[in-house]
Amino acid sequence: MTHIASIHAAGASDIGRLRTNNEDSFLVDDVLRLYIVADGIGGHQSGETASRLVVDIMRDYFLQSHGSDCDETRIINDDTLTPEANRLLSGIVLANRGIYDLSEQQEQYRQMGSTVAAVVLTEATLIVANVGDSPIYLIHGDRIESLSVTHNVETELVAINPEKLNRIGKAYRNMLTRAVGIADSVDPHICETPFFKDDRIILCSDGLSNKVSLQEIVLAVTTQRPGSACNHLIKLANDRGGEDNITIVIIHLMPDAGIVNRFIDFFFKIRYGVKKLFSFALSR
Repeated sequence: MTHIASIHAAGASDIGRLRTNNEDSFLVDDVLRLYIVADGIGGHQSGETASRLVVDIMRDYFLQSHGSDCDETRIINDDTLTPEANRLLSGIVLANRGIYDLSEQQEQYRQMGSTVAAVVLTEATLIVANVGDSPIYLIHGDRIESLSVTHNVETELVAINPEKLNRIGKAYRNMLTRAVGIADSVDPHICETPFFKDDRIILCSDGLSNKVSLQEIVLAVTTQRPGSACNHLIKLANDRGGEDNITIVIIHLMPDAGIVNRFIDFFFKIRYGVKKLFSFALSR
């Protein structure tokens, strides 16, 4: 486990090849250490509005509560979670409330909603939360694992009654069972885990995850800088059809620069000492 010394992060979003508007939104904020991907749901640009509200409401809440440990800034206070995890959940609950209230007040926004995949970094852990089917991956070394839970019909049935899955048509299997803003309450998945030097975190919309394999994600993210990897993976998804909007955020957690510099200093001192000893031996 390491402490954050340097965060290299980037995000990108693309309308894709077939859509007429982009209903995805994302946030990369290294100061707040907050990273979000949201995929909107609803016609007549209401999905675009919903995903933007997720990002804006969560960012504004984190700005207001940044640096504060006061319980009064949080609307979720779960004793089993850290203050930072409670803050992340509170942000999602506030976003849900804002979207739901707007959809109830204005006809053009009825039944709009959004997925959310969000990451907050502490000094030694990463906290992830999600609602819907926008995945969050962690790459450690050359291994990739999912930190999010997919909230759709297929996943729910597999967990409860796998036999019923065969009775459900393929067109309905990917239907969301949870989303932000479609009801007056929301139940996000959340977890907190340590991170290690050179770990990478990927948040994306299903416009990317449905088109690009996990192995391709690992190769791109571990061999390219975050910005270049974002562009490369979006191009792959577009080359394979690009039927949906495509959004990705990549976070590279760099090792403690102080430790690295001390190691470099030690290396050069050893090398200098060896050269000096070798020169002294030759002079005798």
